[in-house]
Amino acid sequence: MKLTIKYFASIRESLGMAQETLDIDAPLITISGLRDRLIARGLPAADALHTSRPVRVAVNHEVVAGTFVLRQDSEVAFFPPVTGG
Repeated sequence: MKLTIKYFASIRESLGMAQETLDIDAPLITISGLRDRLIARGLPAADALHTSRPVRVAVNHEVVAGTFVLRQDSEVAFFPPVTGG
């Protein structure tokens, strides 16, 4: 399954890239499963995407939960929660 992964703000800075294309060898995968695979790559992904960190995820421009099942050619965006004042 081919996925476009985009990283924003501090996650992008930690990983040193804004985007990548991944080919996942699985018929389906959840957001949590994808995040676990990215974390398993080691540093700096393990720090930037660790499950204890507040990270939001959007698929095809819609915010989704970790149980969301990805489909071929999805665009997945990881970004930290936005705060402001």
